Parts: sequence; structure tokens; C-alpha cells
Amino acid sequence: MNHTERFTHRVSDYVKARPGYPVAVMDLLTAHAGFSPTAVVADIGAGTGLLTQLLLQHSRRVYAVEPNQAMRSAAEAQLGQHPGFCSVNGSAEATTLADASVDFVFAGQAYHWFDRTRAQHEFNRILKPGGQVVLVYNERHYQGNAFQAAYEALLQRYGTDYNAVPHHNIGEAAMRDFFAPAQSQIHVFEHAQRLDYALLQARLLSSSYAPTAEHPAHTPMLAALRQLFDQHQQHGYIEFIYQTKVTHGHLPKAA
Repeated sequence: MNHTERFTHRVSDYVKARPGYPVAVMDLLTAHAGFSPTAVVADIGAGTGLLTQLLLQHSRRVYAVEPNQAMRSAAEAQLGQHPGFCSVNGSAEATTLADASVDFVFAGQAYHWFDRTRAQHEFNRILKPGGQVVLVYNERHYQGNAFQAAYEALLQRYGTDYNAVPHHNIGEAAMRDFFAPAQSQIHVFEHAQRLDYALLQARLLSSSYAPTAEHPAHTPMLAALRQLFDQHQQHGYIEFIYQTKVTHGHLPKAA
């Protein structure tokens, strides 16, 4: 499947259960990257608008660039009334934005799907002189506690193509490589969700590698998830732990 279509039938679960981003991200960028409320920014691979929503609270205008129509429509439904919101049918490799039109380029969870070389070229094209790129990623704690470790084992067992997803693109070294040989800064924040079973199930089903209802692994996967939740829940909830990783800097100019 074309990776831009992997979430078409998962939008409802994505909206319900995917985490947003901590406000501390914007405090960091204000202090260390010169971010200001007058900034014009592009959120690349904006999806349902989780990062866009945060950016709209701190920017003059946000171009939410998203190639998937279903996800783009979800963002428009939630954020379309905001005067600074602009929905764009485009991709990391072809944003359709004008040359030198944005102060910052942001990319959230979609970053690991990008064609890096083409995305770098496109980001350099749309950035104003001196503009910066900011990669923001909520990385699930794979072994953060007994529940997280068991959840990882569940994905390994039932995920349809879990190990084929380019997770290698989101490690700290890979994120620094996106800027090399230019320098970048990386910062890490703790972040968590408190989920009941319904939200935990939606969180799982929002993943592109979770088997859908037509797949023979779907029912046993949900049975295993229910057992996992019952084993680890406290007062009807589990804590789903992330590290929010923020890497920012200037891109090298193409030769």
C-alpha cells in the first residue's frame, strides 16, 4: 500500500487516541530557536492536526500539508474555524507552497515516512533565509514498564508489517543525520496518556500495521489486548508512556 493511504480507514481511531504534543515544545523553541507568535509555519504530514493544533496557538499562520484526504478532512473539521489555519493538499516531497514562504518547517509523526533527500530539497525551497526545520516525534517507550514491554510483544506478534515500517528513521542519530553536516539540537521530554480500555483499543487500531477487522489476526489481537489491559490496569486505566523528541536546526544548502 502507498504509505500516504495507510491511515485512510483509521482516521476515527487516530483522532480519538493519538497523543498531542506538550506545550513545553513551544517554550523550548521560543528560547532556543527564535520562534515567535509572528511566525508563518508549515506542518508537513499534518495528518488530523495534532501538531497543527499546538502550532496554531503560537503562530500567525500554519499551512497544514497533508496528502491523505481523509486525514486532511479530519483536520479541517476540527481546526477549520481558526483564522490562521490553511489546509494544503501536498506532501513532504511536493508541498505546493511558494518559494521562501515559511519561517519554520515542522514535521511530527509522519517524518519517518518521508523520502529524506527529496524532503530536504523541498524544505530548503519553501524556507525563508535563516528558517529552521523542527522534527517533533512522540516515541513510544518500548520497555518503559511491564505494560509497555508486553504491548511491544503484542505488536511483534500480530502486526501485519510492523518490522517493515521505517522505525529506523526516528532514532536520535537518524534525526541528526537529516541536518548533517549542519548542526542541530535535540531535546527530550517525558509525555504520557492515561487510557481506559476503549481508548487503548483505539490507540492500537490507529496504527498502520494493526490488522483490520477483515484480517484473521484481528480478533485474537484484541483478545490479547484485553487480557493485557486487565493484567496491568490500575483503577480502570493504564499509562501509555512516550518520549517527545524535538530536533531543530538549519538544513545544509544543496550543492
